[in-house]
Amino acid sequence: MRVERWDGRTADGWAPLADGAEAIVNLAGASLSGEGLFPKRWTPDRKRLIRDSRLNSARAVVDAVRHVSRKPRALIQASGIGVYGDRGDDVVTEATPYGADFLARFASAEWEPSTAPVEAMGVRRAIIRTGVVLSKTEGALRPLLLQFRLFAGGPIGGGKQWISWIHLQDEARAIRIPSKTDSLRSLQACQVCFLLCGTSSSDQRSARACPRARHGPAFMGAYPGLAMRTAFGEVADLLLAGQRGVPQRLLDSGFRFRFPEIEGALRDTLA
Repeated sequence: MRVERWDGRTADGWAPLADGAEAIVNLAGASLSGEGLFPKRWTPDRKRLIRDSRLNSARAVVDAVRHVSRKPRALIQASGIGVYGDRGDDVVTEATPYGADFLARFASAEWEPSTAPVEAMGVRRAIIRTGVVLSKTEGALRPLLLQFRLFAGGPIGGGKQWISWIHLQDEARAIRIPSKTDSLRSLQACQVCFLLCGTSSSDQRSARACPRARHGPAFMGAYPGLAMRTAFGEVADLLLAGQRGVPQRLLDSGFRFRFPEIEGALRDTLA
């Protein structure tokens, strides 16, 4: 493995790595919820950071592809299943229309199309919409673990919203699938592929599974949705809205999850 420094804005220093590459996976972007125990409000400045960090890095990736003689075979563009908004108990697939909130509008108009220019250069492109990635060092699980250590963990809102999640190991394996022509033959044009586990879990079930997986105490009562929205504004919808995602294209490719159930996935993550 080779590591290169990147400013997230230009192709300076790393562009030659794109020459003849099997695939480029663009995951760059500021955290939607921010760092720390509680989510950061989506103030105008925070929204600007979310937007600029994604669009600047995308332009850098496109610029790198433009300036190499041997184009990469594929470019994988990150997105998230949160672009559908709150879908209740409805099943969400890759063909489900976007929601209407800030994240959905930004994803549909700017974020997901941001690397589209590589298609005119002969590079196959796929968009991966990922759920919550289970990792104890990064992502949404870290602040959740801290809450349980402080005896403050529990379901959010009514606890019945669906959470589409994936174990970090399965994410790393599945992220290769959209770059392979024989795995997703439809990727002659840009396609969307879910990277999430076939089993979505309710927030309430996840809150029960987390302390069991780490052999810790039971959770406290639910966090009221109104209080969450009052305290954190729009960003609270990342926790209160649910998407019951089914990764149909991933399953059709023959992919098999190593961690198909939330209890086993959390147990391995927290081991």
